Amino acid sequence: MSLERAVRAKIAGKRNPEMDKEAQEWIESILGEKFPAGQAYEDVLKDGQVLCNLINKLQPNSVAKINTSGGQFKFMENLNNFQKALKEYGVPDIDVFQTVDLYEKKDIANVTNTIFALGRACYKHADFKGPFLGPKPADECKRDFSEEQLKAGQTIVGLQAGSNKGATQAGQNLGAGRKILLGK
Repeated sequence: MSLERAVRAKIAGKRNPEMDKEAQEWIESILGEKFPAGQAYEDVLKDGQVLCNLINKLQPNSVAKINTSGGQFKFMENLNNFQKALKEYGVPDIDVFQTVDLYEKKDIANVTNTIFALGRACYKHADFKGPFLGPKPADECKRDFSEEQLKAGQTIVGLQAGSNKGATQAGQNLGAGRKILLGK
């Protein structure tokens, strides 16, 4: 098996059809319209129009101009505009797919993960009432300890430190020592 084929197989193995379906249903519910029948999930998303409409529904005027024609470069511009709007909406840069992942169908699983990241980012916007996609991100749980509590914690040996009752590894020798021979 060639390296390229092995890489493609590994990327295809990451793809989860249930997640794709869940992402598609979420997009359809936000936009209020179904994907065209008989078209694959990635083919509907490929030109970027659906994704730009999605981010415009979540945050109006995020993408000012959506290209509906003009060929490959215009559609890739849609994807780039969508990615820029995602970052402004609050999706971490690490969760945003690369344009070729979708346009050239290199890594559709990464595209679906980006849509899930967008669904999680929706929880951070109080004006968005749902439907949501994915689990709610954890909120900060800040704790304030008094000086007395902090000092009391310094006297306790943590269980992670372990205890070996004074035993050491002194005198243990596993195998031969390292010998460096110079001049040979």
